[in-house]
Parts: sequence; C-alpha cells; structure tokens
Amino acid sequence: MSTDILKLKQRFQLVGNSKIFVRSLTKSLRVANTNISILVTGESGTGKDIIPKIIHENSLRKHGKLIAVNCGAIPEGTIDSELFGHEKGAFTGAINTRKGYFEVANNGTIFLDEIGDLPLSTQVRLLRILENGEFIKVGSSKVEKTNVRLIAATNINLLEAVKKNKFREDLFYRINTIQIEMPPLRSRKEDIHLIFRKFASDFSEKHNIPPIKLTEKAIQLIEKYRWPGNIRELKNFTEKLSIIEEKRILEEMDIRHHLSSNDRIESSLIKATDSDSSNFSEREILYKILFDLKNDLNDLKKITLDLIQGDHSIDRIRSKNAEQIRRIYNTDTSLEIEKIDSAKSTIIEQEIIEENLSLQDNECEMIVKALEKNKGKRKLAAKELGISERTLYRKIKQYEL
Repeated sequence: MSTDILKLKQRFQLVGNSKIFVRSLTKSLRVANTNISILVTGESGTGKDIIPKIIHENSLRKHGKLIAVNCGAIPEGTIDSELFGHEKGAFTGAINTRKGYFEVANNGTIFLDEIGDLPLSTQVRLLRILENGEFIKVGSSKVEKTNVRLIAATNINLLEAVKKNKFREDLFYRINTIQIEMPPLRSRKEDIHLIFRKFASDFSEKHNIPPIKLTEKAIQLIEKYRWPGNIRELKNFTEKLSIIEEKRILEEMDIRHHLSSNDRIESSLIKATDSDSSNFSEREILYKILFDLKNDLNDLKKITLDLIQGDHSIDRIRSKNAEQIRRIYNTDTSLEIEKIDSAKSTIIEQEIIEENLSLQDNECEMIVKALEKNKGKRKLAAKELGISERTLYRKIKQYEL
C-alpha cells in the first residue's frame, strides 16, 4: 500500500485494506487534480459521500467551497430554485433574490447525491451548466456563468433509468467520464472486523463505556453475514451491541441472536415486496381472462338463445342449475341477461362440447362447492381449492357469492 493511501486513510479516518477498497481510493487521488466530472456508484450505505471530500481536498479547488446536495430530499417544485437560484417575485414566497448552490460553489466543487432523482427538466439545465458553465435563475432571463466541478453519486443503475426515459442519455455520458465504485461490505470481508473495532472504539468514547470485543468464532460470523445495509448497518449494529450487551467480550451466540433479528427484518421486507409483485401479476392475469371472456360473450349469447328456442331439454337444465345461478348472481331482474350468460357455459359444458369450459363459470362453481362442502368456512375452503384465504375472499366479492 502506497504512502499516499496511508496518509489519506489517516486524514479521513478510513478503515480497510481490501484491494477493491484501496483501488477506489487510489482512483480518487489520481483524478483529484483534474476538472473531470466524476460519477460515484455503489449501494446505499457504502460510504459514497467520502469520495467527494477526498477529491475536493486533494484538488486545486480545495480553497473553494464543497457543497453537498441530496437531490432526493428536495421537492421537485423547488429544486431548480435551490440549484440555480431565483429572482425576487419569481414565484409565491420569493420575497428576495436568492443565489443557488451552483453560484455559491463558484470555483469550488458541488456534490449531487442521488442524481438519479433529478426531474428531467432540471437535467436539461444541469447539462447546459456542465457544457459551458451557463445557467439562468428561476424568473430571470439573464444568462450567468459559474465555474464548478461536478461530482455525482447514485445507488441506482442509471443505464436502466436511461432505457426507461427517466434519465437523459446525454447527461449520463456527460457525468460518467470517470466512474468510481464504492464496494459493498460483503465484498470486503477482510475489512469487516477492522471497521467493527473502529466503531466499537468510537462508541466507547462517546458513551464512556469499555469497548466491546469479539471472540474468533464471533468474528467469523460477522464476516459471513451479508450486511445488506453495508457500513451504515454495521455501525448501527456495533452501537446497539455496545449499549445493550453487559459483557464486553461477545461470543458467537451473542452475535447470532442480534444478527437473526436483522435477518427477520430483511426477510419481512423481501416477503412484502414479493407479495406485492405476486398480487400485481395475479391481477394482470385476471384482467386478461376477463377481457378474453368479454370478446366471446356476444357469440355465446347467440348460441345460447338459439339453443333455448330450439331445444326443450334446456328447460330441464336451466331448472337444475337455477339455484346455483342465484347463488352466483344477484336475483334482481336487471341481471337476467347475465344469468343466461352464466347458464350458457353450463349448457354447453353438459349438452354440447364438454371440454370447452368457461373459466369464469367453472371457477364460480368450484368456489360454491368448496364453500358448501366446508359449511361456509373460508379458511378450509381456500385450503381445499389450493389458494390463499385472501384470494378466496376477493373472488367471493368479485362473483358476489
């Protein structure tokens, strides 16, 4: 490891010896003395905000200002005013002329965190300021100039955002001249215990308590854990242990207990997301089925009416299925046509083409039978049908059973 990197780590209190982490620090030092725009990528909690500080403090602009802006925290309606400033009276509440961040950061560096959250209209303004340093305040027609270096960060895939028309392609290639990736903690396993010790020491001083330590097996356990929240999660985890645990030397079981609670939280979040996705997919399938049934409805009406007029045996079938139809559909006379439409599928099924079943009517019949068999108990009926109780409830409501 070079002397420059060692000095850098001491100056900014950075911990870690993994190659992938040191590579990111080395790249930051190499680009510091240029004016090239930088894009910092990485998952949430990996410490992306340290890169702009390193670059700025080692650049020719170090005597200027470094302004950090969280683009996702500023409402869409005011972000142009925040970044580029506004004139007096430009909008309601603009009682004075105000400088924007780009004007304040003149001859310095501006760090736009979560740049992927910028509105498309603001992206156009940003592109212009990067190309020629020009900007116009909100409510003004005067072109002004500024000299800033842009460092942007994101935890989303900007190329995917470009494909979805949520991020401008020309802006992406303008800010992506040099990309510095902050690795996730699971890719820096050899650094996890070092970072843990650093946090334990910090919290020991902060709370005036002895620092916690880990046994060898406990160390192996935290190195195997995936840390989805990265350094931020490890920091919170260390502080929790420092305060809650009475022991100062923690063993594997002590750590496992707390990590298991983290796993439960993460698992709950994943299950909630998966459930939302599956419900959405189910709705899409149902919509498609209903749309297909609607397309066939007119033809089936004609066939059914012809059969009713020409075959007296239909009266027997209709009488046999009348009670079932009344359970599935409202007995109101305004729904008489719907009763015939419902009956036609049963007629065709029993008298004409047994294999061509109506999915909707067949589903209604199965639900009715399951409910009757289980004496109206939805939980047992849902189990027998092989669907969730929630899905059964939705279908009962849908078919007005």
